[in-house]
Amino acid sequence: MPRVLGLDHGDKRIGVALSDPMEMIASPVAILDAGQGGGLPEIERICREKEIGRIVVGLPLNMDGTAGPQAEKVQAFVQQLQARLPAIPVTTWDERLTSRAGERVLIEAGASRKRRREVLDKMAAQIMLQGYLDAHGPAESS
Repeated sequence: MPRVLGLDHGDKRIGVALSDPMEMIASPVAILDAGQGGGLPEIERICREKEIGRIVVGLPLNMDGTAGPQAEKVQAFVQQLQARLPAIPVTTWDERLTSRAGERVLIEAGASRKRRREVLDKMAAQIMLQGYLDAHGPAESS
């Protein structure tokens, strides 16, 4: 069964999360360097290896729901993804406060500042993807 890939796109890093085949649980996977080809070669490889059926990219809207400069950068990234991987649908999902939620989880778990820096982006991707999965329900079995 195809999986859903979640991406938390930032200026320096891209957090990556992956759903289980039933699209019920999101797990953090990796942090990619956004500077090297925009992370696109690595994302393409992950899509092939993990049989990705949909990509969900976190859209960092302002608290009032409007799109700011960072959201515009993400929209440009989404267009690049769609051009590079035309067979895989790409959706955006509101990611407001996912980084803060990830930071809070890591603090509660007792993670050091260094460790939080190392994993925060993929935690934010996991939280964003889990929100998407929760809102859309599990995949229907064929």
